[in-house]
Amino acid sequence: MNTSTTAESNDVRKNILANGQRIMAGKGFSAVGINEILIAAGVPKGSFYHYFGSKDAFGEELLKSYFDDYLADLDATLGAPGLTMAQRLMNYWKNWQDTQSFFDCQGKCLAVKLGAEVADLSEAMRLALKRGTAGIVDRLARAIEAGMAEGSLSVEGAPDDAAQSLYQLWLGASVMVKIVRTTQPFETAMMATHKILRPSL
Repeated sequence: MNTSTTAESNDVRKNILANGQRIMAGKGFSAVGINEILIAAGVPKGSFYHYFGSKDAFGEELLKSYFDDYLADLDATLGAPGLTMAQRLMNYWKNWQDTQSFFDCQGKCLAVKLGAEVADLSEAMRLALKRGTAGIVDRLARAIEAGMAEGSLSVEGAPDDAAQSLYQLWLGASVMVKIVRTTQPFETAMMATHKILRPSL
């Protein structure tokens, strides 16, 4: 296979994943058929199994791709120049609030949307979720530790515990936002986040 064919194959694969992420973030995993994704991607039906062995394999790859992008964005946020770690962390939560609402999240809320559903459907997808969320919590823990060292945060207890609590808090708030159809749960989560981190902004 020559280089241009390989690049074209990768582009088609990425296109299928991007459309799958956008559609499944709105409808969930089980409610979306392969045909709907392929039509949106403009790809012939027979092509799907050339790139993915099954719908579950597609779901696993979808989650891996989602978390790769999410973690890259998180690294950029937590490495933003000219800011304290407290400011960077609060920017992360503010961005969460802005992008994970009950409105169309354009695929940015995939972990929230699929978490409970696919964890019971597929062990491979559950493990992909576990790896991805562990990566987020690990980065948050290291950021909290750095913020404590520089004095921009004042956290009681271990950074790992604070990071785990905060991520679970915001995941829960995201679910509640979808239930109540207002952003009030995010406002409550933000107040709790300030109490846990005690940032000096």
